Amino acid sequence: MEAQHFIAVDLGATSGRVILATVDDRRTEMETLHRFPNRLVCVGGRYYWNIYALYEEIVEGLRLAARRGVPIRSIGIDTWGVDMAFVAEDGTLAGLPRAYRDPYTEGIPEEFFRKVPRREVYDRTGIQFMNFNSLYQLCAARKEGCAALEHASKILFIPDALAYLLTGEAVCEYSVLSTSQFMNPRTKQPDAELLAAAGVDAALFPRVVMPGEPIGVLNDSVARETGLGAVPVVAVAGHDTGSAVAAVPAENERFAYLSSGTWSLMGIELPEPVIDDNTYALNFTNEGGVDGTARLLKNITGMWLLEQCRAAWAKQGKEYSYPDIMRMTEAAAPSADTIDPDAAEFAAPTDMPQAIRAYCRARGLAEPADDAATMRLIFDSLAAKYAEVLRKLQQLAPFPIECLHVIGGGAQNELLNRMTATACGIPVVAGPVEATALGNIMVQARAAHPVGSLAQMRQHIRRSTATQRYNPEKP
Repeated sequence: MEAQHFIAVDLGATSGRVILATVDDRRTEMETLHRFPNRLVCVGGRYYWNIYALYEEIVEGLRLAARRGVPIRSIGIDTWGVDMAFVAEDGTLAGLPRAYRDPYTEGIPEEFFRKVPRREVYDRTGIQFMNFNSLYQLCAARKEGCAALEHASKILFIPDALAYLLTGEAVCEYSVLSTSQFMNPRTKQPDAELLAAAGVDAALFPRVVMPGEPIGVLNDSVARETGLGAVPVVAVAGHDTGSAVAAVPAENERFAYLSSGTWSLMGIELPEPVIDDNTYALNFTNEGGVDGTARLLKNITGMWLLEQCRAAWAKQGKEYSYPDIMRMTEAAAPSADTIDPDAAEFAAPTDMPQAIRAYCRARGLAEPADDAATMRLIFDSLAAKYAEVLRKLQQLAPFPIECLHVIGGGAQNELLNRMTATACGIPVVAGPVEATALGNIMVQARAAHPVGSLAQMRQHIRRSTATQRYNPEKP
């Protein structure tokens, strides 16, 4: 098959990229054409995303792609979940989208549960409870008397809003809709009754599309400005974790995945959601994936603790590089105890090393004696937490979990991967690092027909990327 070219727009909460990919029968090659920051805008104590700045950066990336002079088959966009933009009657965006970090949703879930009981919300959606879920954002916006919501003609999630700016076509992509806590996972449509309880008409959400479906083509203005012409924009798994999981290079379905970075997500891929007493009690979430799959997963605090420690140590004049940290951690003695990385005390402390010591003192645990011991405690605790969540997944999974695939930036952390394999008692397969962009591209490639089923996508990814296997070590 002749090589085909695709563009992936991959946006995170702090930065974004426009990537040019070349796909043929054998492999996929990627090149980052444009990298740019994504900064929150704070106005009057409220936090917003500057979607127009993101749009400008995407257009600049498309210009750079046009200069390569290669035919672009399609464009796909993935971002974080839950956040939304409101579209006015005249088709323009009604202001900037509110950011999930805005505290305006504090206390809103409890207010909502007085209208619809907490258990009913879970049974209807299968989504874990977090106060920034889209359902509670809409409640908070309504409570504030938000004029943009009051006069909205459409509501779009962030990847869909960016596709709308590029094409003029409004859609609601399945995987990002699934993060909202107002999607019925059985019908894969917005739940009108839950939205009504939030004071919102479900008709404000446009047609639901699945990953791989066409959205539209670049509008005349963007086509001229970039020089690309009327290139199609295709719906990928618009939620970045959905795209990342699509790129897990698994050989069969008997795997768990760990999307590892500042925050970690561990789960399994299933044909249908699991919504029962166990998943409710454990607060597991069911998010949408490629081919209508469900991602049964749990959010876990990842390298946040270490990153915050590094920032605190830097203020003391101690600049530790990652090679320094790996060397110091490996040389340190195993921790006598472990901490819970998800504890509330670690959410946003002003001094993370001090917060860790205070946590240990309050619980009668051994305090780390120095920085190296603190690093070792974090690594030991993360490995233990991963093992704990994996055990819960093993109880819920309808198949034996044979290996854990670590994808994302954490795939490069050899020490933690070794420790995780030993703690979990199953092999860890690390890679690809660029899982989100790869998943985005593979869904586009499949829509263009050079790649077939999800299993064939993963087979292609195994050919395109290197992975590292870590087997459990004997104590």
